[in-house]
Amino acid sequence: MSIPKISEFTIRRNANTKSFQRGEVYYEAGAVTALTQRSHQLQAEVEGSEARPYRVSLSFDEQSVTSANCTCAYNFDGWCKHIVATILVCVRQPEIIEQRPTLEQLLDSLDHLQTQRLVQELVARYPQLIEAIDHHVSWTIDAVTKQQSVKPVRLTSINSKPFGQQVRQILRDAVRYWEDGYEDDPISEELPSVIQTAVDFSERGDGYSAIAILEAITSACVENWDDVAEYGGDNDEIVGELNHAWCEAILSVELTPEEKVDIQVNLEAWQDEWSADFGMSLEALHQGWDEPALVSVLEGNITERGVWEGEVPDYADDLALIRLKILERQERYEEYLYLASAEGQTQQYLTMLGRLGRVEEAIEAAQTEMNSIEEAFALAKTLAEQGSLQQALDIALSGLKLPGNSQYELGIWTSDLALELDNREAGLSATKAAFQVKPSFFDYQKIEELAGDNWESVKIDLLKTIRTFGGWETASAKIDIFLHEGLIDDAIAIVTELSSYYSELIHRVMNAAIPYNPDWVIANARRRAEKIIDRGKAEYYYYAVEWLKKARAAYLESGRKADWLSYRATLVQSHARKRKLMEMFKQRGME
Repeated sequence: MSIPKISEFTIRRNANTKSFQRGEVYYEAGAVTALTQRSHQLQAEVEGSEARPYRVSLSFDEQSVTSANCTCAYNFDGWCKHIVATILVCVRQPEIIEQRPTLEQLLDSLDHLQTQRLVQELVARYPQLIEAIDHHVSWTIDAVTKQQSVKPVRLTSINSKPFGQQVRQILRDAVRYWEDGYEDDPISEELPSVIQTAVDFSERGDGYSAIAILEAITSACVENWDDVAEYGGDNDEIVGELNHAWCEAILSVELTPEEKVDIQVNLEAWQDEWSADFGMSLEALHQGWDEPALVSVLEGNITERGVWEGEVPDYADDLALIRLKILERQERYEEYLYLASAEGQTQQYLTMLGRLGRVEEAIEAAQTEMNSIEEAFALAKTLAEQGSLQQALDIALSGLKLPGNSQYELGIWTSDLALELDNREAGLSATKAAFQVKPSFFDYQKIEELAGDNWESVKIDLLKTIRTFGGWETASAKIDIFLHEGLIDDAIAIVTELSSYYSELIHRVMNAAIPYNPDWVIANARRRAEKIIDRGKAEYYYYAVEWLKKARAAYLESGRKADWLSYRATLVQSHARKRKLMEMFKQRGME
C-alpha cells in the first residue's frame, strides 16, 4: 500500500510552529533513519537528545495519516518534532522507505511445522507471550457443545467461558486498584474492548456467537458487581455498551420463539438484579424485523410516526442507527434510505444517496433537510469521494453557515478543497470560518496570503477575533500573531498572569518586550524568580536564574547596569547560604 499524499499544510495543522520548525531541522540533518513500511504502517528511528533514537510509528489509510506516535516525552498540542521529521521524509523522499512484508505475508510463507517452531522460539525468548497465546486459543478454539433437549441448539461453537473469566478478572483488578488508593476507572477502559468482541461477531454476521459471548459477559458483570459497587463503581456506561451490543446481536439473526423467550427472561432478570436498563434490547427482541409499522416503512410507506405506533422512546435514534448499520451490511440500500428518512437520520440518508452515486438527489434533499455542520461535512466528504468536487465544495460552504461543533474541521477541509479547485475566494472564506473558532498562527498566515490586497481590512477582523477569544489553549497562537504584528502590549497582556508552567511563551514575549517595555520585563521576571528562590528548593534554582537573566537583559538594554548590579548584590546577600544558587550566580550571563 502506498503512503497517501500529504501536503505540508496538513503537517503544519497537526503540529505547532515550533515542532514543525524543529522537525524540519531534524529532517535536513538526516536524523530520520531505519524507515520501514509494512502495508499501512510505517516505523522509523529519529536521532535526538537521548543516547537511543526515538521510535516513530505511523498508521495511514488511502487518504491520510490515521495515527502517529513517538516514544519521546512530548505531550503538548499536535505532533512532536520527531513525527514531523518522519512525515517530511515520507513527503519529500518516499523512495528511501524500505518496503517490508506484513505479518500475514510472513506467516503465509511458513508451513504448519515452521509456524509452530517460530511460536515456540518466541515464547522461549519472551515467556510472557504464553499467557496471550493461552487466552487467544481459549477464545477461538471450537468447543464441543452438549445437546440439551429443553433448549434449541444455537448455531455457534464459540467457547464463551473465557469471556466471563476475563470480565471477573477485570472486576477483581479494579477492586485491588481502588484499594491501593487510585481513583481512575479501569473498568470503563477495559470492559468495552471485551464487549467489542461480541460486536465484531455481529458485524461478521455471526449473531449467535455474539449472543453467547454477551450472555457470559453480562452474567459475570451482574454476579460480581457488588464488590465493585462498594467502591462507587457505576454501571451506567457498561450497561449502555451492553445494551447496544445486545440489540445488534438480536437483530443480526433469525431467532426462534424459544430463543427469544430465553433471551427475554435473562435480560429482564439482569435488569432487576443489576438495576440496569435493557429496554432497547427488549424492544428489538419484541419487534425483530416483523413489526408491522417497520415492515411498512421498509416498503417505502413513510409517515410522521416513522416505525412507532405508540409513544416514541428515548432510545429511538440509537435503535434506528443499529438497524441502519445492519441494513447497510446486508446491502439493502433502498430499505436503508426508507428507514433513514422515516426516522429523521438525515446524515445517514444524505450520505447513502451520495455513496450510491445519486448526487443530484442528495443535493436536492440537502437543500431542505440539512440542518447541521456535521450533516453537511459528512455529505461533502461523500461527494468528494465520488469525484463530485464542485458539488462537495458548494455543500461544504453552505454547511459553514449551519449550527454545529465541527466548524474548524469543516473550514480547513473546505479551504483545502477550494484551493484544489483554484477557488481562492472560497478558500479564504472557509479558512476565516475555521479561524473564528480555533485561531492559529498558521491559518493566520494562510489568510494573509489568500487575502492579497484586502489583507489590511481582513486583518482588523482577525485581530478582533483573537482579542475577544477566551481560553488558555489559544495563548500560543495569540502570542505568535501579536509578536508577528509587533503588538507587544497585547502579547504582554496575555502572559503577565500566566503561571510559570508556560515559561517558554513568557520568555518569548520577554525577549520581544526587552527593548520596548523593559520595566515590565524586570518586574515580571523578578517576581517569578524571587518566588522560586524564597521556596528554597534547589532543584528549581535553574528556572529562577533563567528569569533573572531576562531581568538582567532588560536592565542593560535600558542603560541601568548599576541597578542590576545593586539588585544582584541584594540577592547574594540575602541568599548567601544557598550554595547551589550562588554557584549559578557565577555563570555567564549573571555578572
